[in-house]
Amino acid sequence: MTAQGPAMSLEDQIDLWRSYLRRRQAIHQVDVEELEDHLREQIDVLVGADLSTDEAFLVAVKRIGSLDVLSREFAREHADRLWKQLVVAAPESAEATGVRRTDAVVAVGLAIAAAIAVKLPALFGLDLDDDAGFYARNASLFVLPFLTLYFVWKRRLDRQIARWLVLPFIAAGIFANVYPFVSEGSSEVLTALHLPIALWLAVGIAYAGSRWGEVSGRMDFIRFSGELFIYYVLIALGGGVLTGVMAVIFQAIGIDIERFFESWMLPCGAVGAVLVASWLVEAKQSVIENMAPVLTRLFTPMFAAMLLAFLGALVWTGRGIDIERDALIVFDLLLIVVLGLLLYSISARDQHAPAGPFDLLQVVLVVSALLANSVALWAIASRINDFGFTPNRTAALGVNVLLLVNLAWSAVLYVQFLRGRGTFASLEQWQTRYIPLYALWAAAIVVVFPPLFDYI
Repeated sequence: MTAQGPAMSLEDQIDLWRSYLRRRQAIHQVDVEELEDHLREQIDVLVGADLSTDEAFLVAVKRIGSLDVLSREFAREHADRLWKQLVVAAPESAEATGVRRTDAVVAVGLAIAAAIAVKLPALFGLDLDDDAGFYARNASLFVLPFLTLYFVWKRRLDRQIARWLVLPFIAAGIFANVYPFVSEGSSEVLTALHLPIALWLAVGIAYAGSRWGEVSGRMDFIRFSGELFIYYVLIALGGGVLTGVMAVIFQAIGIDIERFFESWMLPCGAVGAVLVASWLVEAKQSVIENMAPVLTRLFTPMFAAMLLAFLGALVWTGRGIDIERDALIVFDLLLIVVLGLLLYSISARDQHAPAGPFDLLQVVLVVSALLANSVALWAIASRINDFGFTPNRTAALGVNVLLLVNLAWSAVLYVQFLRGRGTFASLEQWQTRYIPLYALWAAAIVVVFPPLFDYI
C-alpha cells in the first residue's frame, strides 16, 4: 500500500476541484460558481447524513451528473487521490463516445483536405523544389484555414463570426502572392516567417469562441498552443522513425523512396499532422496536462542556467552579439522559447496557490531573458545607427522591443506577487492581453515591409 500524503481539508479539496474546472474550455466562470454552490449543497446534505467530510466530497463530486466526464478526467489527473476509484470506474457514455468519434472523423477529413491543398499548386506547374519561395510564403495557408474551420465547427460559432474569420486568410493570400518579391530576399523570408504568427490570432479567436474576451479563454488558447507543439513534435519524431524504416526496407529491394518522401510524404504529413495533433489535444487533454507542466519545470531551470552562463560569458569576454540574419533568428527564437516557458507555466499554475521556489526560479529566468534581450536590442540599435535600416534589422528591432516591454512588466508583476503586494491573476491578465501585439506586429511585417523596402 502506497503512503498517503497529508490529509487535505475540505476547502483545499474544493479549491483543487474548482481550479480544475476553470481550466476547461467549455466551463465559464459563472458555471463554475453555480456548480460549486451545487457541490457544497450536496456536501452539506451528506455530512448531515453522518458521512465524513472526505466521504461527502467524494460522493458529491460523483453525484454531479452533468460533470461525469470532467470528474473522470479530474480523477485521472489526480491519480493519487482515493476517489479515483469512485469516478473512473463508470464507462464513457454512448453519447460521449459518439462525439469523440465525430471529432476524429472531422479532424482526419480536414487533415486530408490540407494534404490535398498542399499538392494543388502542382497542377499549375509549381514544384516544391523549383518554387520553394511560393511554398514557404503560403505554408500557413495550406493548413491554418482548415484548423480554423475545425474550431468554427467544434465551437459552433455563428456565421457572422465565421465570415469575419475568413477575411484574414483572404488578405494573407493576397499579400503573400501579389507582391513582386525578390527570390529568397529578406522580405520574402520575413513574410514566410511572420505570416503564420499573424494568422495564429485568427485560430485563437476561433478556438476560444465567445470566451476570447475573457482572460481564461485567451489563456486556454495559450495552453492549447503549447500542448499542440508537444503533440506535433511527438508525431514528427514518429514520422521520422517511420520514414527511416521505409527507406531501409524499400532500399533492400532496390527502390529509392526519396522522391516520394520529398514530394508527398513530407509536405502532406507536415500539414495533416497539425490537424491530427489539434484533435489529440482536444481529445486527450488530461494526458498532456500532466506531461506539459513536468516539461516546463524540467526546462525552466535549464534555460535559466543557460542564459546566466551566456550573460556571464558576455561580461567576461566583453564581446558583442552577432546580429546577422541567422544569428538574429536563433537569438529571437531563444527569447520566444523563454517567453513560451513563462506563458505555459502561468497557464498550468493555480493562480490561488501561494508563491513557492519555482516562482523564484521563474523570476530568475525572466530577468535573465530581459538582460539578454536588452543586450541584443542595444546591438541592433547600434548596427542600425551605423549602417541604416534593413528589413531584418527593423523586424528584429520591433520584436525585441515587444519582448522587452513584455518581459520587463512581467518581472515587475512577478516580483510584486512574490513580495505579497500583487496577485498572480494580474500577471496572467497582462500576458493574455499582450500576446495579440505579436500577431499585429507580424501582420505589419507581412503587409508593410515588402513595399517599404522595395521587396528586397
